[in-house]
Amino acid sequence: MCGIVGYVGKREAFDILIKGLHRLEYRGYDSAGVALINKKGNLNIYKAKGKVADLEAFAAQKDKSGKIGIAHTRWATHGAPNQQNAHPHYSESETLAIIHNGIIENYAVLKKGLQQHGFTFRSETDTEVLVQLIEYIKQKDNVNLQTAVQLALNQVVGAYAIAVLDKENPNLIVAARKSSPLVVGLGEDEYFLASDATPIVEYTDKVIYLDDEDIVCLERGKGISIRTLSNVEKTPEIKKLELTLSEIEKGGYPHFMLKEIFEQPQTLAASMRGRVNVELNNITLSGFIDNKDKFINAKRIIIVACGTSWHAGLIAMYCIEEFAHIPVEVEYASEFRYRKPVINQGDVVIAISQSGETADTLAAVEMAKKQGAFIFGICNVVGSSIPRTAHSGCYTHVGPEIGVASTKAFTAQVTALSMLAFMIGREKGTLSKEKYLALVKDLALVPDKIRYILEQNKNIEQIAEQFTTAQNFLYLGRGYNFPVALEGALKLKEISYIHAEGYPAAEMKHGPIALISEEMPVVVVAPHCGTYEKIVSNIQEIKARHGIVISVVTEGDIQVSKLSDYTISIPAAEESLTPLLTVIPLQLLAYHIAVKKGCDVDQPRNLAKSVTVE
Repeated sequence: MCGIVGYVGKREAFDILIKGLHRLEYRGYDSAGVALINKKGNLNIYKAKGKVADLEAFAAQKDKSGKIGIAHTRWATHGAPNQQNAHPHYSESETLAIIHNGIIENYAVLKKGLQQHGFTFRSETDTEVLVQLIEYIKQKDNVNLQTAVQLALNQVVGAYAIAVLDKENPNLIVAARKSSPLVVGLGEDEYFLASDATPIVEYTDKVIYLDDEDIVCLERGKGISIRTLSNVEKTPEIKKLELTLSEIEKGGYPHFMLKEIFEQPQTLAASMRGRVNVELNNITLSGFIDNKDKFINAKRIIIVACGTSWHAGLIAMYCIEEFAHIPVEVEYASEFRYRKPVINQGDVVIAISQSGETADTLAAVEMAKKQGAFIFGICNVVGSSIPRTAHSGCYTHVGPEIGVASTKAFTAQVTALSMLAFMIGREKGTLSKEKYLALVKDLALVPDKIRYILEQNKNIEQIAEQFTTAQNFLYLGRGYNFPVALEGALKLKEISYIHAEGYPAAEMKHGPIALISEEMPVVVVAPHCGTYEKIVSNIQEIKARHGIVISVVTEGDIQVSKLSDYTISIPAAEESLTPLLTVIPLQLLAYHIAVKKGCDVDQPRNLAKSVTVE
């Protein structure tokens, strides 16, 4: 959530900062701003409600000179989304400027104390409280900016990624993080700062991923230094950025979401590369091999995740229980972290997060780790917090996902979890060699099967045209495809703003059947699997009540197709792998309905890509 960009070096900062904000727009935001120190030493702040383009228009006739600056896209938490509450924020004397991602939980107490010392506030934000506190400490204790930031953050309760400018030192940016990501890019006598690597990739491939409670000084002419909140000096660990500019551009597609849907044959092949070997009839996950005893001896596996990742976890529950015979619980991380869950020594916790920074999932991981669980992370972003906190894990390697509504990250998570389930079952002896070989071979064919489904894009677009005025949708599935129904409903509501609900098909008679009418489109995920005859009965019940049925069926299906108003076919597959196929039509259906409604599919209202605050 929110986006941070910073630059200090030899170039004019404004264009770099604005381009960086555009790169971060996918994270979700409602206002934007920039702070610059010019040659005269003036600290100028420009900000606007709305999009980055609104900020550019507002600043068009302003003095935008300066070779040091910070910029921000805000997603409102404390205070309405308006210009006054947008970042950056000045300190009382207007000598400091700050940008901040996260939440300062004790801001009200800090604010009251500062007001008693004569400080006044221009905004409703918790962030302005922090910059005033930094200025108060800097003046009272007569210390430099880095020390003032360090002392101030020792009084703060909450999560943050911050960057601070000081007009008295026009060559320095001080930044810090705790439970909110920050990455530093290293150039030739220039430094870049961002919430993730997307604004940096154009300029350098050398990066430093900051750890929790790191405070970094980026100073022109002097270099980079890092100290911890407890004042311990650290040696920066420089890593090579494995990201290309082409990966974060649309590549001729009208939207990132459509590009990412169509990338799935390649991204799943990349996710399996070096792991699935059909010639050797084998799957190799090093994170599992190095810790296989933890899984084989586990009495229970707990999966923690949020949103789309939670749906991937539900599919994994079916898969692990079927093939590895280990009980699995799938928990919303946001609920798990606030319960008093019983976690035993030897429990395995699998944490799933595309960004690796999801606040609730990270908090759940830290809690489970303290109670003795073994943590296995499944994430996409290299160097993010969850992989660094986990004992072991698996990167999905699908490249950056820019569209807010997750598509390729979901299928990659399901792929990684399926590989893990198959390996556990094979090592435990609960999965026969014959079944294991069949699963390996079919998994390797999934990218080509997805290509076949994508060839039906025009047909799916034509189906979507019929439902742009629908007010409600019901999605039904059974077994492995019940979570797919949940995911399909989530995709539709996220990007088209149509109310949609996913349900186990067998539960329809326990309430939702009351909604069925000719005004209610029902999407039924009905591949030819073990519960096929049961789902046929569910469709008959819908048609008896004049419901409109859109079905996802196995190629060659006759029975369900005859009952349905619209059908989309998928190739046959092993039942446990059908979610990787059935979800593709649902992604495309949601996309086309939203586009035809005129919605912003890449940046849906009120949503953020990476939920790094509660």
